[in-house]
Amino acid sequence: MKITVHSSKAVKPAYGANAGPFAAVGDAIPLTVFDKATFDEYISGITFFRPPAPPNAALEAGLARALAEYREWAGRLGADARGGRAIIILSDAGARFVEATADVALAAAMPALLEPSPAVADLHPSAGGGGAGELLMVQLTRFACGSLAVGHTMSHVVGDGHAACNFLLAWGQATRRAPIDPAPAHDRASLFLPRVPPRVEFDHRGVEFKPPARPHHRPHGGKASCGGGSYAGDVVVVHRAHFSREMLSELRSRASSSAPRPYSTAVCLAAHLWRCITRARGLDGGTVTRLRVAVNGRARMNNGSSHPQVVPEGYTGNVVLWAWPAATARELVEDGPPWRAAELVSRAVARVDGGYFRSFVDFASSGAVEREGLVPAADAAEKVLSPDVEVDSLLHAAFCDVDFGGGRPFLFMPGYLPNEGSVFIVRSFSGDGGVGAYVPLFSRAMERFKECCYSLATADARL
Repeated sequence: MKITVHSSKAVKPAYGANAGPFAAVGDAIPLTVFDKATFDEYISGITFFRPPAPPNAALEAGLARALAEYREWAGRLGADARGGRAIIILSDAGARFVEATADVALAAAMPALLEPSPAVADLHPSAGGGGAGELLMVQLTRFACGSLAVGHTMSHVVGDGHAACNFLLAWGQATRRAPIDPAPAHDRASLFLPRVPPRVEFDHRGVEFKPPARPHHRPHGGKASCGGGSYAGDVVVVHRAHFSREMLSELRSRASSSAPRPYSTAVCLAAHLWRCITRARGLDGGTVTRLRVAVNGRARMNNGSSHPQVVPEGYTGNVVLWAWPAATARELVEDGPPWRAAELVSRAVARVDGGYFRSFVDFASSGAVEREGLVPAADAAEKVLSPDVEVDSLLHAAFCDVDFGGGRPFLFMPGYLPNEGSVFIVRSFSGDGGVGAYVPLFSRAMERFKECCYSLATADARL
């Protein structure tokens, strides 16, 4: 598959005759404590549409109209008065808009896309590819059959996956000239204010914040020593695992056998992947492995028992913290019962409730981070997670509803991100009720992973 780029340009907000910007050009929006604590990186995804698809000119015009509603994505990051990277400048400088074609029909390219390879990266812009600090970059790739791939690359500092999905929905609505729903909410300055008096009820040092890193003791970039075995010289490969509705049902039944009520699909699948990856890596039994699970705070902060902070559905920034269940490799895959991992995940996620989110706001706003020189624990430079695992669930993100006027997509996939141990789970578009998981591991561990991830009997067997 050869991708040819025909044009690359900046698209700026287009305001209608009866509407103007919600703030003056050059005004700034301060980053929140959640924005500052997240990964300083770009997140990518690709949405595929069958023909006929609207012409590129229609999608470009829709993008300009959507940017008039979501001006953050057309702005640039800047420094505040103290010199920190802490504001979004509403410069209206624009988003990068790339037009490309593929020399094959999509069906011919699909095997390479469904078993992700570096070729996937050609379908979404590379981070900073425009060289102008864009916070949003999109790429339209037309295949020989008329199918369309819409790739996006967006700054995680500006918004989380929920916010990114809201913008893509708005882009589709603006292209169809439909009302923007949900309406974007831009107020970051007053949304996450600390309580008076503040109440830091949890320890956030070593969780969301940490001391500045010493020189890395763990090799990155394709070489690692992972508990029970060395992967020096090995490469990271990505496998797209598909879990059918029937397997998910059986997985939930087994994982919830000792629970008062069934665990969610996301919890059960995250626990299953954690166990299978730990088994595949061949970690020493005493090695502690942690699972990083992203927790969306929108509903949790809204439904807290005291001092709720209402986060609008259309909020454009980050509202994510993380749960960190932990166990030794032996406890996870040998000594503990099969349902133990799901119990650990469920309890850890439940602890990150509305009270925890508000405690984080109070701590991050207290000045302790600056006084102690702490930095975010979310480290985008960490490319090898072993012995840990990260699972990000996109099951509740409405990527399946993005519609530019030619109908909904038939496939959504995350961009090519071969960070060892960093897993994305997405809903299946096949209509079978299944779920897909994009799993990056060292190649020598991948074969063992495939052996156990599809067989619950193998996954539950002793080491």
